[in-house]
Amino acid sequence: MTAEREDEEEPGRPPGEAEEIPDTPVERVRAVVARVATALDEEAGIEVVEAPDAITATVLGDDLGLLIGRHGATIDALQHLAGRAAFRDEDERKRVVVDAAGYRERREEVLTGVADRAVEDALASDAPAELEPMNAAERRIVHTYLKDRAEVETHSEGDEPYRRLVVTPAQAD
Repeated sequence: MTAEREDEEEPGRPPGEAEEIPDTPVERVRAVVARVATALDEEAGIEVVEAPDAITATVLGDDLGLLIGRHGATIDALQHLAGRAAFRDEDERKRVVVDAAGYRERREEVLTGVADRAVEDALASDAPAELEPMNAAERRIVHTYLKDRAEVETHSEGDEPYRRLVVTPAQAD
C-alpha cells in the first residue's frame, strides 16, 4: 500500500524548492535551460535575448561539452524542450534557440561547407548529391543557405531520423 504525503519532497527537486512556473515565454526558457545546466552540474551563466522572431538562450561557461552532447544531441533536445515549455499555453509562437560555447555558429559553418561540397558534386556529376541525415533545424539551415543558388535545387527525402537533404542540379527551362 502506497500513501503519498504532502510534506514529502518531490524526487529530483532540491529540498524546500517550490515549483513556480514563470509567466512569460522568455522566463520559461531561462528556467528550463538553467535547471538542465544545474542538473548537469555545469557552472554556467545564461543570457536570454528576445527578438521579434526568436528567443535565444546562450549558456556561457568553460566546459559545456556535456550540455552540448554528442553531435549536439543534448543541446538540440534542450532547445526542443525549452521551446515546448516557453509556449505551452500560447497561441502565438516564435523560434527558440539554445546555444552553448558558440556551438550553433560552428555547426552552421560546418553545414554550409557540406552544402558547398554537395553543390560541387551535384554540378560535376550532373546528378543529385545526398547529404548525411540531419535534423529538421539543420536541414533548414542548408535549404536557406542554398535557396538563392540558381544552379541547384534542394529537397528532403526519407523519414526521421534518417531524413536527408538532396542537392540536385537545376533543370534548364
